[in-house]
Amino acid sequence: MNSSWDAYLSHLNKQKAALDQLRPFPLAALKRLHEQMVIEWTYNSNAIEGNTLTLKETALVLQQGITIAGKPLREHLEAVNHREAIQKLEEIVQKKSSLSEESVRSLHRIILKGIDDAEAGRWRRERVRILGAVHLPPDPIKVPRLMAEFTDWLVKEEPKAHPVWFAGMAHYRFVHIHPFIDGNGRCARLLMNLVLMRGGFPPAVILKVDRPKYYRFLQQADQNEYDNYLRFIARSVERSLALYLHTLAPSTSKTYQKQGFVSLAEAARGTPYTQEYLSLLARKGVLHAVKFQRNWLTTHDAVREYMVEHGVK
Repeated sequence: MNSSWDAYLSHLNKQKAALDQLRPFPLAALKRLHEQMVIEWTYNSNAIEGNTLTLKETALVLQQGITIAGKPLREHLEAVNHREAIQKLEEIVQKKSSLSEESVRSLHRIILKGIDDAEAGRWRRERVRILGAVHLPPDPIKVPRLMAEFTDWLVKEEPKAHPVWFAGMAHYRFVHIHPFIDGNGRCARLLMNLVLMRGGFPPAVILKVDRPKYYRFLQQADQNEYDNYLRFIARSVERSLALYLHTLAPSTSKTYQKQGFVSLAEAARGTPYTQEYLSLLARKGVLHAVKFQRNWLTTHDAVREYMVEHGVK
């Protein structure tokens, strides 16, 4: 890892430390945040794979059990199953269970429950191609060995690695193998968050709006260019940290005040920078900023820190 990446991880560590200082969290606020995160995570992960339920419709399905007219049963099952898979994830974290092939299979069985029970939890037995990708997943005869090696790697390397870096690499290695006939993307993102949660970080949500960028960075990783991909994952983690801090910190605390996110247009006022320039810095990962829906947000402190680092008065 290069020095800039080390600095970014250091920033995430500070954000996590600030979150840890708030423990024990206020239960009512934590419950609301958890419900919001489950809905957002479920909606975005399924939408990336083509599910057409909107965020509001996903909330109705999960919270009220409503059937959305005109939407196929499969899409409803994908939403309900994904929520159950998150619950399984939380159980693994709470019990501090060892990661294993069975852990992976159990998550996949939940993901495809009632959708394709014959393939749920079974390594694929067919060759597959990933639409739009150059990478050709390995021959199915190699999948059992590769998944055994993958889970051995998880167990051996998890204690040694930074959770954010390791979560990104676990996600990438899993999709590179593509062990199932369907549901690989959702399982990969669940495993990514399993690693993050076991490391004390909140789960990260890869947004549907970032789907083209997400796939492009995965393709770059296929060419052994991991930097953009890992930064993309880290940005998703940073967004979750910011959301948790903003929600859980008392409004009178310094931690809350430091999470005073503003638009880039507002952040640019009184500085020599334009909104467009701050947007460029945010996209490059040079300015600490988080993306909520389609908009980048930052803090006045983050802009001041950037100005000090670059000798701007």
